Amino acid sequence: MRLNELKPATGAKKNKKRVGRGSGSGLGKTAGRGTKGQKSRSGGGVPPWFEGGQMPLQRRVPKRGFTNIFRTEYEVVNVQDLDRFEAGSAVGPDELKAAGLVRKKAKRIKLLGDGDISKGLTLRVHKASASAIAKVEAAGGKVELI
Repeated sequence: MRLNELKPATGAKKNKKRVGRGSGSGLGKTAGRGTKGQKSRSGGGVPPWFEGGQMPLQRRVPKRGFTNIFRTEYEVVNVQDLDRFEAGSAVGPDELKAAGLVRKKAKRIKLLGDGDISKGLTLRVHKASASAIAKVEAAGGKVELI
């Protein structure tokens, strides 16, 4: 078998249905769209979310609460993720971003106490939980709040 002998399996390629090409084709005149109505027109039809004029779901469901636009968002780093840094090094937001532990656009970072740490590090973060501070200090490091 050579490359020029390759061809698709039988029945894999079908000719395109040519509609509106005369009554002898079986799909002439109205081209299989029926006679009148929204779906027979050019560009006609309804969008997938249209519910036939009944009140749409998004407007039917009750709305509760509100979104606080002044909320401060924190990127979360757990204690167990910090073992990749060398012992005794100072780890701040730039180092955490470079290591891929927080997103590059992260503005504030919070340290949480999930897992264990075996190395003493100096951590500079915006917030830290009490358990995280205890674990870092037990390993011989310290947490500085920015």
